[in-house]
Amino acid sequence: MARGTILIADDDTAIRTVLNQALARAGYAPRATGNAATLWRWVSQGEGDVVITDVVMPDENAFDLIPRIKKLRPELPIIVMSAQNTLMTALTAAEKGAYEYLPKPFDLSEVVAVVARALSEPGRKPQRSQQIESEGEELPLIGRSHAMQEIYRVLARLTQTDLTVMISGESGTGKELVARVLHDYGKRRHGPFVPINMAAIPRELIESELFGHEKGAFTGAQTRTQGRFEQAEGGTLFLDEIGDMPLEAQTRLLRVLQQGEYTTVGGRTPIKTNVRIIAATHRDLKQQIAQGLFREDLFYRLNVVPLRIPPLRERLDDVGDLVRFFLRTASREGLGQKSIETGAIERLKAHVWPGNIRELENFVRRLVALYPQDTLTREIIEQELAEQTPPAPQGSVGEGGDLSEMVERYLAGYFAGFGSELPPPGLHERVIRQVELPLLTAALAATRGNQIRAAELLGLNRNTLRARIKALDIRVFRTPAP
Repeated sequence: MARGTILIADDDTAIRTVLNQALARAGYAPRATGNAATLWRWVSQGEGDVVITDVVMPDENAFDLIPRIKKLRPELPIIVMSAQNTLMTALTAAEKGAYEYLPKPFDLSEVVAVVARALSEPGRKPQRSQQIESEGEELPLIGRSHAMQEIYRVLARLTQTDLTVMISGESGTGKELVARVLHDYGKRRHGPFVPINMAAIPRELIESELFGHEKGAFTGAQTRTQGRFEQAEGGTLFLDEIGDMPLEAQTRLLRVLQQGEYTTVGGRTPIKTNVRIIAATHRDLKQQIAQGLFREDLFYRLNVVPLRIPPLRERLDDVGDLVRFFLRTASREGLGQKSIETGAIERLKAHVWPGNIRELENFVRRLVALYPQDTLTREIIEQELAEQTPPAPQGSVGEGGDLSEMVERYLAGYFAGFGSELPPPGLHERVIRQVELPLLTAALAATRGNQIRAAELLGLNRNTLRARIKALDIRVFRTPAP
């Protein structure tokens, strides 16, 4: 006896065939059609336990058909397939009440697993439905790579919830854009979206920025001032670079998350709060927990749903779409209308992009501003990238095998390892970091962890040394003098 009847609608005969075969092998009874009218007839007659449908059908768009199906049979799970593979497709599928969204091409074993999961949840309540306006190509997130498809699917689910989300990713990957998508297409989209960057606020002002302060709470507090929690009431509070939050502020934030209320600086009356928290960081918070720089209990409060944004080097297939989007944006801003050759796109894909999407965007804007040509060629890209590559250090070789000579030998071997190619950009920062880490570690060890003495030894300002210790994740231990 079949495990359930699966209705398939796709005008591609090959896809219908492979789905039929895979589902039949798994013990289901598949029925397939190439149009929406037949699918609607089957559903209206009470047939089928699960629907699998493509978005674009020859006679009707599935996003127009799904609401009718959900109204007639709200418990019927609908799995949406699409070759469009954009964020808006995934979001619209979720908003219309689809059980799952599968971008094409998909893995057949995944389809079978999704069908099994859908059948194991009888009586599943349909998602709320709302209208998403078509945004054409101007999407909040760009890319059709496999890495981005996974992000879209997760975002489509999260917009239907109010869960706390922790977004991790390197600088320049678009963490705030992701946070804005969660807000703009979620339950709180009619409320405010309030971002705050922890790394950009002096430590002594963070609590006031978050929770507000009363008149006279401290020197210079002439009036009562709202904090970001109060400004974000009913909406979303985006805590960017949460890894840079001081420990004392972390303690107060944890109390707010636990109790759902806070007091202003200098205030006594608790204030109830109703905000969704989305946090983001480029740091390894688990490493910071081990170093005593981040509270473990706060981490687990914020890390309800972890979401990692891939760096550009993990989604190079998206470079072309991103570049064309940046070119359109530059054109609208009056910087000139440009096109780009396929060969130029391929050269951009071969670049490392340590600054990720932000670096790519700035690079494209610079090309548009500096080059009068209507078409950006591979030669232009080569020339511009070559000018970004730092030259090799020009130091004299010491006689006695000193540090300068050792560094020069190291760099000679490093360059030789790339043959006729050049190393990836960012060489200066990488070399300085490799030298700076052991230098600071040695100075701190020599002064037994005394940062004031270490700063004096190095000839650095004490605040500068502390900032570098934090940036390099150096763990400092104070040891008594013998």
